[in-house]
Amino acid sequence: MDLLPVLLLTVLIVGYFVLAGCDIGLGMAAPRLARTPAERRRLVSAIAPYFLGTEVWLVAAIGVVAGLFPALKGVLFGGGGMWAVFTVLAFGWIMRDAGLWARARVDTDRWRSACDAALVGGSWTLAVCWGLAVGGLLSGGRPLTPFALACAAAVVALFLLRGAAFGAERLVPAGPSASAAGADEAARLTRLLARTALGAGLLAAVLAAVPFTGADLGRPWFALAAAAAVLAAVGATSGVSGPHLSRHTSALALGAVPVLVGTALVLPLDPAPPGTLVLVGAAVVPLLPLMVVGQVALYRMLRRPAPDHGFFVTPPPVPAGR
Repeated sequence: MDLLPVLLLTVLIVGYFVLAGCDIGLGMAAPRLARTPAERRRLVSAIAPYFLGTEVWLVAAIGVVAGLFPALKGVLFGGGGMWAVFTVLAFGWIMRDAGLWARARVDTDRWRSACDAALVGGSWTLAVCWGLAVGGLLSGGRPLTPFALACAAAVVALFLLRGAAFGAERLVPAGPSASAAGADEAARLTRLLARTALGAGLLAAVLAAVPFTGADLGRPWFALAAAAAVLAAVGATSGVSGPHLSRHTSALALGAVPVLVGTALVLPLDPAPPGTLVLVGAAVVPLLPLMVVGQVALYRMLRRPAPDHGFFVTPPPVPAGR
């Protein structure tokens, strides 16, 4: 087994989970964080600059799996349960993106409400399906075992936590008094979600040690080490008084999830023939530094609170008489 293709795939999947947690989690939390038309405009403005760049990491990971690890496709999509999970995941992906792209195309309240529903529904579908995919892989391809469902609940809570931490940066209004109130609300939400994720993660850990709950771990001690990193990060977040630490701990916890899957299972990661390795490597590896630099630059440029208008959102109405 060549180490370089495995590291490349790991970096791409971890990068996707860490970055996608921001826009997927924020879309999931939209009903709580955006209750007025102005708040919904700002929430879409917060998501819009990030989601396309995030999806590049997933597309690159799919290309690496298809090109370099043909045997792994059978593990990911083998069996009716896993195939159904990834089919629904693709539907949620399309629905979420359609809601974002189409929202500003028609200037009516009913249209925007339908697009907002697609954004929320698609985001929840993505998070739940990723959770079922993680639980299913750790259960031998069976995504509906008690252990798999506990893993799915933990992953969904981590997506929500990541979105809430991201929203604490992008949605807190300007002004000293408004910022203080918004930060307090963000702190309460991140603590609640961190404790929920911690509880679901601990439940999954207990079920992994109980026979007949569905856990199928090829390397349980490696799984225990990776799970400890996830639970430690979430545990740190659950006790803080503000949302700022959750930016880092939620990224660490969500990024550790694919590492947990990769270390817990004995996956068929023997790479493709050398010619294919050179071809895919030449296409993907030179782009990786550009992807990293681009994401960091985008984050630094747009880390301030989001505006209430932009390409993906209808501008606020102009008051009469202006």
